[in-house]
Amino acid sequence: MSDLRKIIIDGTEVEADPTMTLLQACEMVADIEIPRFCYHERLSIAGNCRMCLVEVVGGPPKPAASCAMQVKDLRPGKDGAPPEIRTTSPMVKKAREGVMEFLLINHPLDCPICDQGGECDLQDQAMAYGVDFSRFREPKRSVTNMDLGPLVGTHMTRCISCTRCVRFITEVAGMPELGQTGRGEDAEITSYLGQTLDSEMQGNIVDLCPVGALTSKPYAFTARPWELSKTETIDVMDALGSNIRVDTKGREVMRILPRNNDGVNEEWLADRSRYVWDGLKRQRLDKPYIRENGKLRPATWPEALGAAADAMRGKTVAGLVGDLAPVEAAFALKQMIEGQGGRVECRLDGANLIPGNRGAYAGTATVEQIEDAARVLIVGANPRIEAPVLNSRIRKAWVNGADIALIGEGVNLTYDYAHLGTGASDVSKLDLPEIDGETIVVVGQGVFLRDDAAAILSKLAGVGGIVTLHHAASRVGAMDLDAVTEGGLSGALDGADAIYALGVDEIDIPAGPTVIYQGSHGDRGAHRADIILPAACYTEETGIFVNTEGRPQLALRANFAPGEAKENWAILRALSAEIGAALPFDSLRDLRASLFKAVPHMRAIDAVPLNEMGDLGNGTIADGDFATTIDDHYLVNPICRASQLMAELSQHAKERKQAPLAAE
Repeated sequence: MSDLRKIIIDGTEVEADPTMTLLQACEMVADIEIPRFCYHERLSIAGNCRMCLVEVVGGPPKPAASCAMQVKDLRPGKDGAPPEIRTTSPMVKKAREGVMEFLLINHPLDCPICDQGGECDLQDQAMAYGVDFSRFREPKRSVTNMDLGPLVGTHMTRCISCTRCVRFITEVAGMPELGQTGRGEDAEITSYLGQTLDSEMQGNIVDLCPVGALTSKPYAFTARPWELSKTETIDVMDALGSNIRVDTKGREVMRILPRNNDGVNEEWLADRSRYVWDGLKRQRLDKPYIRENGKLRPATWPEALGAAADAMRGKTVAGLVGDLAPVEAAFALKQMIEGQGGRVECRLDGANLIPGNRGAYAGTATVEQIEDAARVLIVGANPRIEAPVLNSRIRKAWVNGADIALIGEGVNLTYDYAHLGTGASDVSKLDLPEIDGETIVVVGQGVFLRDDAAAILSKLAGVGGIVTLHHAASRVGAMDLDAVTEGGLSGALDGADAIYALGVDEIDIPAGPTVIYQGSHGDRGAHRADIILPAACYTEETGIFVNTEGRPQLALRANFAPGEAKENWAILRALSAEIGAALPFDSLRDLRASLFKAVPHMRAIDAVPLNEMGDLGNGTIADGDFATTIDDHYLVNPICRASQLMAELSQHAKERKQAPLAAE
């Protein structure tokens, strides 16, 4: 406590860290809210808007910007008394009212048609510090709107030049595509050479904009905030498990926004996760189907469950766990299939993940540790397209002074790095004494898809803490359940008479066995299926997902599945009864009781267990480059492939990669 400094805020003496800004001291220590437009906790300080003015007693006879002044800059009062600041004095009130009057000189009266209405910082502060008239009769300033692409809509006449968007896209996203030009009345935010935004995290600037200058194009004019039901849940578009809020109107998802979780995604969200919601309502499976004479026909639930039970009863059955399955569904599938003497497998992409060795498949370090690391080594991964929010965390470490190195395909990661090679042989050349210490190694699927994955992992475990980067949201949870078969996918399918595919859409199931597909979208798995059981997707049921670092997180239901689709665990429970071997639970609560008994760490929601790296054997590292594991960032699962917006973004990305042709 000796390093804290005493200050007086609005007559109350408190102790604050000298490195805090006055704004932080007021809010975090004295619990006094300070209005602001340009200040943001995760961005550099700009000091543009002047809305956060406070009075420093004994200082200059003018208000000070609390976001740009630190506690240690305050001078002691008379006779060594603690310095004093006031946030509600007449000087402060008059100054803030003056700032608000200037901000509203050119701001249009768009509130009735503005998408920011109801959650607008400018509206809120105008209620506190604004007036109902203007003393300015000059012509209003008008600005031409930019075309930033299909995600971010622009109404730049509303812009108050807080520069939050510029600072985010430059500092966090690492793509300096926005900037401010001009001075005074001619100042405006614009894109570089008038081009559209290229960042995979551009949607965050909509959240950051304190007015309605930047809005969500897909969401525009569809709903007001007070019409929406808000549900806190978990994203499954990648394995990071970003914390999100799903806003629904009736049965329909209207938008997806990020929630703050410092251990996972801070308060950012990738565009793929934010804008995929239109894929939740397209190409949906809303009734059971049975294939007859080569064609699928609609069926009733009793009929479909009976057909599935007949296909499984007394047969050799392989159960496959898809990429988006919650832990409860994978647990129920494993119980049902193994109860029939069958085999279950979750490593559908051929990843060489070692069952029982949690440190080998969930890592030995946390995502949050990355930003404090002195060195970050990325092996066999492209985090920018595999998990953009995780990539921003690595960039944060780079900004903090960390040395970044990459072994794999050389790509633009939005930060500088040392390229140590492209293949596994370059891992064997690592000089451990030079890079040991505070090192985090991000291990991608390019490593796990190799036969020598254990040998590579053993070498990297000697370098530093391991953060594994999976693609499938269900993978770590299914590995925790030991949903694996010796020999992997081929071992599970060997001699199978029937295949139960739980949301399996990323592989081609071989011809021959009867395929029972349980999933939400009419994608690859449904096309191959003989029996289709329609299921809920991730916003339509409550479930646990274990993220890439081994953190169990609880996803809550935001809306209901369409038509006759049911929750995943409930379908499996009903089918088990039809087979004649009913699973020992009748509710999600009972299922979780069995789950927690089998895997105790699942009970610790939002906690990362301390994982140990088990024995990895004495294998040797072979030659060969690490494979590229994602072909298209925007089309990684059936929900994305059902989204028109993701298809448009995918096409834009392909066009940007094509080299421009010179004019003849």
